[in-house]
Amino acid sequence: MIKYIKKTVEYLKEKGFNNPEVGIILGTGLSKITDELEVIEEVSYNHIPHFPTATVEFHKGKLIYGKLEGKTVIVMQGRFHIYEGYTLQDVTYPVRVMEKLGIKTLLVSNASGAINLDFKKGELMLIDDHINLQGSSPLAFKGVEKLGERFTDMSAPYDAEINSKFEAIAKANNIKLHKGVYASVVGPQLETRAEYRMLKIIGADAVGMSTVPEIIVANHLNLKVAAVSVLTDECDPENLKPVNIEEIIAMATKAEPNMITLFKELIKSL
Repeated sequence: MIKYIKKTVEYLKEKGFNNPEVGIILGTGLSKITDELEVIEEVSYNHIPHFPTATVEFHKGKLIYGKLEGKTVIVMQGRFHIYEGYTLQDVTYPVRVMEKLGIKTLLVSNASGAINLDFKKGELMLIDDHINLQGSSPLAFKGVEKLGERFTDMSAPYDAEINSKFEAIAKANNIKLHKGVYASVVGPQLETRAEYRMLKIIGADAVGMSTVPEIIVANHLNLKVAAVSVLTDECDPENLKPVNIEEIIAMATKAEPNMITLFKELIKSL
């Protein structure tokens, strides 16, 4: 992996991806922040040596380098999931690459379902902690200690200072921002009624199929990290309706302006 990362980083530096400060991973229906970017360079994933390629139809596959609120950023427009057939090492490979390019902060967005029924679809949730239900770890491979501390501390995986800034920005802009625990599952099927009940019992406020692997690796690399979920559906096991993916995407798009405000103002404050 070290050789692969080196080759990927060399390729991106040749393309002009120099000394980024912040990495941003965009989730489902949350790609329009790129309209706010002063784009300097961009490259499709399938042109980057050793990079995975997004296979989900509503996830684009571009790595974009540019300026946002005066900071140099790398934006992943499209992310990877283990439900696409990738390993956890594949899913988190871009985080390792961005860290080698120079980022110090990683910001992540995703779409998730609200387990906490006080939270409503179309609202946002700041992730304060998480539960890994994906069955393994992106650090569970031979030689991981060459890339960072094998036994990575996860007592506070989300940066408290950044989270406080997010909350202040939300308050100042009249944005409803909950705070809670995100459970990450494999997918791609959604949950049964019994699974939603279980998730509530173990303390999850929202559930999704991404983010946690990237957060674990970001902590392995000593990056400051924060993540925000857009709540696209309400997971009430007593009144569960069939899933409508189009509605989920539409809800993510509806919440996008608030997400963009949070991210832009946060980056401005870093």
